[in-house]
Amino acid sequence: MIPADSMIIEPPALLNLLAWLSPAFPTGAYAYSHGLEWAVEAGDVRDGASLEAWLTAVLDQGSARGDAILLRAAHREGKNPARLAELAELAAALAPASERRGETLAQGAAFAAAAAPWGGSAPVALPVSLGVLATRHGIPEDAATLAYLQAFIANLISAAVRLVPLGQSTGQAVLAALGPAILATAGATESAGLDDLGSSCLRADIAAMRHETQYTRLFRS
Repeated sequence: MIPADSMIIEPPALLNLLAWLSPAFPTGAYAYSHGLEWAVEAGDVRDGASLEAWLTAVLDQGSARGDAILLRAAHREGKNPARLAELAELAAALAPASERRGETLAQGAAFAAAAAPWGGSAPVALPVSLGVLATRHGIPEDAATLAYLQAFIANLISAAVRLVPLGQSTGQAVLAALGPAILATAGATESAGLDDLGSSCLRADIAAMRHETQYTRLFRS
């Protein structure tokens, strides 16, 4: 559980965080489904309940958990260029498929460019780029991690709403239901280090690989 006092954030820093993780921030997140497009075609995700189960696994065992660990590490090493360079290489190398690698690196580069008015960030994997900028602007690590996970899941729900398709009401119901899982992943990664990186969410990783050769695609991943 994340302690309440670790979430104290000054209003200017909160505004920055809300801006960076807003759907309107031009990272191109709307173009990526993180393998969900293949999962829908394969029948793994077909309604609100199956979407909730899929995203719970991604949070608890998959890429969302890994991104949270990487973000936290970048936040802690924000003023150490050598360590950040190593972390950026690790984040890129951990991607299980070329599309997943392109997704995080392209969004990271877009985030860095869009964040220029705030001093910019390195054009590296998205969670690393956000972690660096957050620490430079005095945004608490827990707040940045929790907000990132919420935005990550909200974007995938938006993709599923278009792909299944689901109604907006169902999408919001799934987001509400996933609140405890988001909080749990944010809390569980607080004490995690780079040695804890890894994924056992194999079906989602396979989805990322299969999407590369999917015949009809609306999304880039």
